[in-house]
Amino acid sequence: MNHATIEKNISIMSLLTLVMVSIGGLVEIVPLFFIDSTIETVQGMRPYTPLELKGRDVYIREGCYNCHSQMIRPFRDEKERYGHYSLAAESMYDHPFQWGSKRTGPDLARVGGKYSSLWHREHMRNPRAVVPESVMPSYSWLEKNVLDYNDISARLSAMKKIGVPYTTEMITHAKADLEAQAIPGQNTTALISRYGKKVPVDDFDAKPEQITELDALTAYLQMLGTLVDFSSYQARSR
Repeated sequence: MNHATIEKNISIMSLLTLVMVSIGGLVEIVPLFFIDSTIETVQGMRPYTPLELKGRDVYIREGCYNCHSQMIRPFRDEKERYGHYSLAAESMYDHPFQWGSKRTGPDLARVGGKYSSLWHREHMRNPRAVVPESVMPSYSWLEKNVLDYNDISARLSAMKKIGVPYTTEMITHAKADLEAQAIPGQNTTALISRYGKKVPVDDFDAKPEQITELDALTAYLQMLGTLVDFSSYQARSR
């Protein structure tokens, strides 16, 4: 059967299209029934701390995802600029994930620890003060807005219901953990015992008298891409 015959007969064309789509679908779907999980377990991954979770809420509210992706693709140019390609496990507690497809600004998947909290504060006040070519608008109000975290325990409880492994202890002490991460001089022993040693602790907005939305957003940014130790990471064999 040649192409001309197929292209002139809508019934044959439709049937063959259906067959090809069915085969492609089976190739994609059937293997999923024979693996335990599509997301490999990666050492170091943890749920967001209460402060980071609030910061992520601010990030989404302000539409940061419209200009910044959080997904490094497995291509040489991407890895040389941003670091190791993104793993599915790094987004396993994101609801919704922040992969994105548009980069007016750089990818932020590994921005954690790249800049100081002071840099982030100045960047939010006036982006061109630290990146002259930036087209990002100012978000100066974030350091003026006091963070509302009275509902933080309920927020963690809601995330637990959709699969994020927050423990009862994490939920009970959510408010104390948030304050320990953002207020200088607080005892962080309990916070670190619950979330690990890689929790960024700082007076992120340089205003120790209050916790602002800038504190939360900066805490979130400072942990992105820092949880997995890629010097020892080995991809799971298929």
